[in-house]
Amino acid sequence: MPIHLNDLDVAKETEGLRSALIIPCYMCPAVTVATREKKPFIQFMSNFLKSPPFEKYIKGLQSVLSDKGIETKVFESRFIHHWFLCMWPSGRRRKLMGLLDNYDAAIVLGCDSATETVRELVEVNGCKVIQGMEVDGFMNAKMTFSLPCNISFEDCRIVPFSRQKTEY
Repeated sequence: MPIHLNDLDVAKETEGLRSALIIPCYMCPAVTVATREKKPFIQFMSNFLKSPPFEKYIKGLQSVLSDKGIETKVFESRFIHHWFLCMWPSGRRRKLMGLLDNYDAAIVLGCDSATETVRELVEVNGCKVIQGMEVDGFMNAKMTFSLPCNISFEDCRIVPFSRQKTEY
């Protein structure tokens, strides 16, 4: 049950900046982009632990920012246990914290929890945190496997988050 995300206008938020570190979560945003483009999420035989549609999405974002004169770099996470940004271990968080001093902004491609993970790390250095995607709901989909070892999602529906009722 990945979270479905919508894109936000990152270009508008980066006015006047010179550099940005793009920090992607490699699970929910990648599934969202692959599903939206109707492409396989993962193709193990040709792109082992990368999601080609999401990689293309990130490169497109870099291109837009480059056209605005903003230098970007991607904070990559290739180990499976690093794919969920909101659950990064302390060592991964420390590594990111050390890099953030070199950038004007951190662009988070993920949910609110992913953004909060990054926000906690920039309180010290004052780097601007820009949320690149917003939560739309849960994604209800069927996972499919096809040759040669492709993982895709089909019959996707967005299920809104239910609101909890509070009694006072």
